[in-house]
Amino acid sequence: MANRRRGEIPLALGGRRYTLCLTLGALAELEEALRAEDLAGLAGRLASGRPRTGDLIALLGAALRGGGHDLPDEEVRRLPLAGDLGAVIAALGEVLEAAFGASQPENPSLPRGEESEA
Repeated sequence: MANRRRGEIPLALGGRRYTLCLTLGALAELEEALRAEDLAGLAGRLASGRPRTGDLIALLGAALRGGGHDLPDEEVRRLPLAGDLGAVIAALGEVLEAAFGASQPENPSLPRGEESEA
């Protein structure tokens, strides 16, 4: 079962349940696969809103492996979508948000990173 507090996102695909997670190793793998110069370049490319299919395969593969599934990209390419492309893209968006953080309104009275959990 996926633990969202740890950045794990559930995904049902082709009748199977998977856990997606972007670990440091998965991010390094993505930097290399997408030929990003650094983490900021990787984030910018993924946030462009115009991903290539190859980008989605690399991201899905890295997130699956980060979630504990030993699937090489060749197997990721063969996963059946069966109308689930929207669910895959939504799950990938969630795993990116979990890894890179969501933009939240800042509380100007507290130093950055010290917002209270009221």
